[in-house]
Amino acid sequence: MNDVRARPESAALPDHATCDVLVVGGGINGAGIARDLAGRGLRVLLCEQDDLAQHTSSASTKLVHGGLRYLEYREFALVRKALAEREVLLRSAPHIMWPLRFVMPHVPAMRPAWLIRAGLFLYDHLARRELLPASQGVDLRRHPAGAALQPQYVRGFVYSDGWVDDARLVSLCAVDAAARGARVLTRWRCADARREAQGWQATLQAADGTVQQVQARALVNAAGPWAAAFLAQQAHGTRKALRLVKGSHIVVPRLFSHDHAYLLQNEDRRIIFAIPYEEDFTLIGTTDVEIEGPPGPARIEPAEVQYLCAQASRYLAQPVQPAQVVWTYSGVRPLLDDEAADASAVTRDYLLELDGAAAPLLNVWGGKITTFRKLAQEAADRLAPALGCRAGAWTAGAFLPGGDLSAFIGAQALHSRDTQADMRAFDAALARRWPDLPAAVRRRWARLYGARIALLLDDGAAVPQLGAEVAAGLYEVELEYLHRHEWARSAEDVLWRRTKLGLHHTAAEREAVRQWCERHWRPLPAASDVARAEGAWN
Repeated sequence: MNDVRARPESAALPDHATCDVLVVGGGINGAGIARDLAGRGLRVLLCEQDDLAQHTSSASTKLVHGGLRYLEYREFALVRKALAEREVLLRSAPHIMWPLRFVMPHVPAMRPAWLIRAGLFLYDHLARRELLPASQGVDLRRHPAGAALQPQYVRGFVYSDGWVDDARLVSLCAVDAAARGARVLTRWRCADARREAQGWQATLQAADGTVQQVQARALVNAAGPWAAAFLAQQAHGTRKALRLVKGSHIVVPRLFSHDHAYLLQNEDRRIIFAIPYEEDFTLIGTTDVEIEGPPGPARIEPAEVQYLCAQASRYLAQPVQPAQVVWTYSGVRPLLDDEAADASAVTRDYLLELDGAAAPLLNVWGGKITTFRKLAQEAADRLAPALGCRAGAWTAGAFLPGGDLSAFIGAQALHSRDTQADMRAFDAALARRWPDLPAAVRRRWARLYGARIALLLDDGAAVPQLGAEVAAGLYEVELEYLHRHEWARSAEDVLWRRTKLGLHHTAAEREAVRQWCERHWRPLPAASDVARAEGAWN
């Protein structure tokens, strides 16, 4: 269970550090590439100007999916690749990813039934499928999901995809990278990167103004929406054309009691999802709004809220009103400019461009959560040979940190075809081992941390030592874990990315968490905020 015990530790960065690869960008692509390269034995430094997953990678619809609607745009290769990755990911981290059934009410005026059946048949068979059941037609007058819909929707289709806690996925990739020797540096921006004969000379700058120099043999530009600007400005290259599309979501109190999600077809030929979220809520999204100019902070507009409420209300028996919205989030997706007229039709595939000069530069364009591991593997396959690294791909059969439950439920977890049955057995094992741990905390920790729960609880103690309860269900031991092992530096990092407790806590409780973090954690990063594992490079 290396993934449980391996952990980041603080270590000062040398005045002039050297590494094999400097990865710029702490979203899913940057964290995934850092993980893969570190696992091949390369010395990796990952820097992120804000928090891990603070922008696009925590603002997805939180699906591990092939992209059913992309079939309509004939993106068969992308869908096949994503469908194959869907099962790889579900196996790798059953605590933060799980199967989800989707209900699509049939609207004959939009798409005929035969077309939907044909699309679902392709979706079921484009890639090997072991964990997920096949699609089927349903009578919504009898199916549990029909009760939440308006009565005119009598026929529908049910198919399978997966759900993912996107921000935790990024954190766990960074944790795994650090456990394999990478250094992860948050709240540091790459202010400048210049190519020299022997490599890249980079200047990193912290939020407090601290500057450090890093020499790297290769540079990876995984800055997401900022990748084109980084290439042109900091890396002094040629600007790349990207289409920036903002996607926004709303969260409302729970609209239906069953565990299925909905795919809802809109009159504008787009779709939105309505997904069970955090037990007490429903997540609705997304929009597609073209962004002109630099990305900047993404915020939802009132028109987007109205759009999502109106589209959901066309289907749901209980109309959705803007006044019901308890939280919103938005992110800017960097999409390849394929000259599609409609933003929703722009490809979600990715492109890797390797400038293989003496000091290699790998630029990452586009991508989506579901294909991040494949993207990272392909990036490492292309970059490693230029650095004299012969180690091959390794992530396809590897667990993400916390995903290997075998120490708790036995070796059957390693080859399971029912990952959620394994999670139920895991929860039962935790209840037996720590009967005094509050059940709600135990279930939440099982989902957030998986087997890494052993780092929060003293395995030799019968009664868990949780510390003070800072807010409902949030104890000091969890806050310290997130700070020490997952780079949390503020209450926002904890409440809205590492966990989603911000949705469940009152304003007073959120303020209590903020004050606790300010009292116990440094407000700004310093040179010692570089996380590494035992035996990392010097």
